[in-house]
Amino acid sequence: MQIKSDWASFGGRQRVYEHDSTELGCAMEVAVYTPPQAEAGPVPVLTYLSGLTCTWENVTTKAGFQAYAAEHGVIVVCPDTSPRGDDVPDAADEYDFGKGAGFYVNATQAQWAKNYRMYAYIVDELPGLIAGAVDGADLGRQGIFGHSMGGHGALTIAFKNQDTYKSISAFAPIVAPMEVPWGHKALGRYLGDDRAAWADYDACTLLRDRGWHGDILIDQGEADDFLEEQLRPALFLAACDEAGVDVQLRLQPGYDHSYYFIASFMRDHIAWHAARM
Repeated sequence: MQIKSDWASFGGRQRVYEHDSTELGCAMEVAVYTPPQAEAGPVPVLTYLSGLTCTWENVTTKAGFQAYAAEHGVIVVCPDTSPRGDDVPDAADEYDFGKGAGFYVNATQAQWAKNYRMYAYIVDELPGLIAGAVDGADLGRQGIFGHSMGGHGALTIAFKNQDTYKSISAFAPIVAPMEVPWGHKALGRYLGDDRAAWADYDACTLLRDRGWHGDILIDQGEADDFLEEQLRPALFLAACDEAGVDVQLRLQPGYDHSYYFIASFMRDHIAWHAARM
């Protein structure tokens, strides 16, 4: 992990690291905010997974989380959304597949399987890199959250790694990729036609099968253009009810799918995780 950029922010440091990823087979960048409290001792680590077309830069520059992370004493890790580089396969002119759209799965299909291993990158590789490079990172206290495709990633990763993550939340997550066009496209092409393989990356299915040891916070804009076709939060409410899991689904009137929406409720999410980590 080499520091590429470094800025002072709310008494802490906003850095961008670059490194070679063994899981993804390419060079990667990851943004990490370290609050001032980390100078005195270990602090919790909160990972944010971004949505389609994004990199680490969108949330780092638009969401305003640094002020709240400094207030609560939380490290915030913001990885990229897919492998990168000229040698990484892509789907030209498709915003919802290929680069920028890794969907936090381990691809199994030819062409994609070598590089598109975002699940393994987030769960297995990145925490070790953070532990070695970021002073004060307490990886015994981790939370995870995300937006849209990243909300899907956060939910599925947490449900499959319950000993690792103490808290989850999401902004406008894709909760049932097996039931919506974004999911059909991504899971079908990364994983193949076997829907049993898809189920391992479907938040509603995983929740019914595995449950969750805590509560969940979700914010969803009621003016979100993707609400009815791609997001379908009612399916997640039903899964939580079946699994006996406490979820706070807050439908926010007038808000859309943008970072104006995310920035409006970021304070609540940082506080949510800080209280549980």
